[in-house]
Amino acid sequence: MTNTPEQSQLGKPAPCVDRYDPALLFPISRAPKRAELGIAGEPPFFGADLWTAYELSWLTPRGKPQVAIAHVTVPCETPNIVESKSFKLYLNSFSNTPFGSADEVRDRIRADVSEAAWRGAGRQSSVGVRLLLPEQFDQEQVHELDGLGLDRLDIECTQYTPAPELLTAAFDEQPVQEVLVSNLLKSNCLVTGQPDWGSVQIRYSGPQIDQGGLLRYLVSYRNHNEFHEQCVERIFMDIRQRCRPVKLSVYARYTRRGGLDINPFRTSHPGAIPPNVRTARQ
Repeated sequence: MTNTPEQSQLGKPAPCVDRYDPALLFPISRAPKRAELGIAGEPPFFGADLWTAYELSWLTPRGKPQVAIAHVTVPCETPNIVESKSFKLYLNSFSNTPFGSADEVRDRIRADVSEAAWRGAGRQSSVGVRLLLPEQFDQEQVHELDGLGLDRLDIECTQYTPAPELLTAAFDEQPVQEVLVSNLLKSNCLVTGQPDWGSVQIRYSGPQIDQGGLLRYLVSYRNHNEFHEQCVERIFMDIRQRCRPVKLSVYARYTRRGGLDINPFRTSHPGAIPPNVRTARQ
């Protein structure tokens, strides 16, 4: 049986479970939303969802609390996403549970999230998990997405649901390579309708994309209800189909909710995943 977003704990009262419970994780299949985009079978992109968990704590065997920041990398080829409220509830369940070491906590998170993300698949691989302990907190950087800012453009915006027809490119001119960024990405939770605020970086080579149209297109997500991962895949597919770039990557960094931020990255060509460096708003 496939889980649906409506069956999750989103928008519902949930007890605070403070004893380790991996059953709290709630996977949701990526397939239905990808089918809306015309994606069947292997998707035409690579990438991952980069999670940062700021509210992670557990006990030592002697009962002393420990804290850490967790970076979790979920490959986009996993058949499922993990619903974010369930992830928060799962992490909360560590808070009054003794563990022998931070390595043991890391290994539990890796095993549990991997099982949820790959559940129902004929194969299973591993997600990436890295814990930052307090002595490493000073190493955490704040850096904005690199690129030419689209938000400098003085444009009129009238559409607030995804409007791919706003995307155009100069097919009869010389191709270009560009990195374009905007801080004006905003969508809403698929279930609760609560706002999700983000920044987006679009890196491409090919026919030059009309920047005003691209910014209007990104703004058109303002009243759209979808999860972060789904919005980024929709943006990727719309640009791919309308502007026909030779290479394309779309990377969004969303502000945190419930102590978690989710930062999807999708790219047409395999390569390095961006470093999980937060922006000022995160």
